[in-house]
Amino acid sequence: MEYLESRRGRVEDRLEEVLDGVEPSELAEQVRHVSLSGGKRVRPTVAVLSCEVAGGTTEDALDFAVGIELVHNASLVIDDIIDESELRRGVDAAWTRYGYGPALVASDGLLGEAFALFSSDEEAMQVVAEAMVELGEGEATELVAQPTTEQEYMTLARRKTGALFRAAAELGAIAADADAYTVEAFGQYAERVGIAFQIRDDVLDATADAALLGKPAGQDEVMERPSLVQITDITPEEADQRARDQADAALDALDTAHIPESSRQGQAMEYLRDLAEFVVVRER
Repeated sequence: MEYLESRRGRVEDRLEEVLDGVEPSELAEQVRHVSLSGGKRVRPTVAVLSCEVAGGTTEDALDFAVGIELVHNASLVIDDIIDESELRRGVDAAWTRYGYGPALVASDGLLGEAFALFSSDEEAMQVVAEAMVELGEGEATELVAQPTTEQEYMTLARRKTGALFRAAAELGAIAADADAYTVEAFGQYAERVGIAFQIRDDVLDATADAALLGKPAGQDEVMERPSLVQITDITPEEADQRARDQADAALDALDTAHIPESSRQGQAMEYLRDLAEFVVVRER
């Protein structure tokens, strides 16, 4: 775990450096509350590990990793407003603590800081822009054209959750100067992991205790929000199997990447594989 924690630590340090430069102080307080109140840092970790597997270093991917975490945090602020969720990561959601207006400004501030980190690389900008289009389409679909079938749900999950996972992995590969085929393979891997993550999220919302989740449970049903468990007749156990299928597909995609043989046996690759396993069994 020391290997993984050292990389998460570098992401955390760089994240704090970026947020320390935010002005004015009121905005700085808000974005720090959103971004430094916990979180698993899955997406930035994916970016860093993908970069290392593709032949780069932690430092190569660090700004992109922090940038995608800021985009993710900005989206969570909006999610909590839409869902009227008062808690995020066990603390007050941004809108609960500061009000709707300041929360929206904090979301914008996070996006601004993120794009400053991507701005030096045209390919990175394109990847993130495409992910945000997908994310926006997913949010809109959830609000006005909710899925009614499993296939429609999978499309939503790809847009709402898979897109940022895909961007994280692709950014890592781009930071390592990987070829286009390898960037795509990492993207396919991470998109599948993201879908598995979302399905497991649905299962946890339906079955877990709020104290363990760090946020209210049962919100999908209360908010009439599309959940695989809610819109189909499948059981939570069957939904978990769907997540497992996505995780297996993720690992298959990862195996197709053009990467050095040494990377296939390295710790970074091991953790990418472990992540695909973890998202299916996580408890929060």
